[in-house]
Amino acid sequence: MTTPIAIQLWSVQDACQEDFFGTLEHLAEMGYDGVEFAGYYGRSAADLKAKLAELGLGIAGSHIPYERLRDELDAVIAFEKELGNDYLICPWAQFETEAEWIEFAKSLRVISDKIRAAGLHFVYHNHAHEFEKLGNDYILDVLLAGVHGLEVELDTYWVHHAGVDVVPYMARWADRMPLIHLKDMKRAPIESTEIGNGVLAVRRFAELAEQNGVKWFVIEQEAFEKAPLVSVEIGLKNLRKMVGK
Repeated sequence: MTTPIAIQLWSVQDACQEDFFGTLEHLAEMGYDGVEFAGYYGRSAADLKAKLAELGLGIAGSHIPYERLRDELDAVIAFEKELGNDYLICPWAQFETEAEWIEFAKSLRVISDKIRAAGLHFVYHNHAHEFEKLGNDYILDVLLAGVHGLEVELDTYWVHHAGVDVVPYMARWADRMPLIHLKDMKRAPIESTEIGNGVLAVRRFAELAEQNGVKWFVIEQEAFEKAPLVSVEIGLKNLRKMVGK
């Protein structure tokens, strides 16, 4: 396979907080092809761009809180364009009522139009609760069908966690999925673990994603029995073995 592999930096957030650039250096040494941001730890776009170039790391995207996308979009777009990031990702949203989800979708339409007008991609990252229903449809389907140009960073772990069959769901939005989150699942207790050390069909998900033209595999892990930097290196090595890369 030729699809590059990135790390979602939320997985190593404590190390990033302690020494952001040192952590990027460590991840590059492990063999990661790129990173997906979850905050910038006070660094400027210019400094980040220069550091990534020095390390040979690409940018899979950036998780940007919905509130910033809603309230500070011009500044966000300017920063991301200077950084050289093409994928602006809404990482989380949760509401109690159908009316609130509908209003959220309306807000995403405005955000999507402006991001795409700037020549960038707008992407939504799911958890499990987007597979609850609005009427007869999953919340995630309502968002993707109702927001023109919105793409999805499918988190395969959370799709499975929600009780949805991952493979046919991947096929449903194959042409709107430039990024995919790959993580593995422990059976008991149910929690994320290193890729290759759990029960999910990660190899199959990766194969299908590549067939569908995904731009980046993104490794994410949310729970740890080892040091996070140790775990994400294990995950990288195991994923590379799975995909023959």
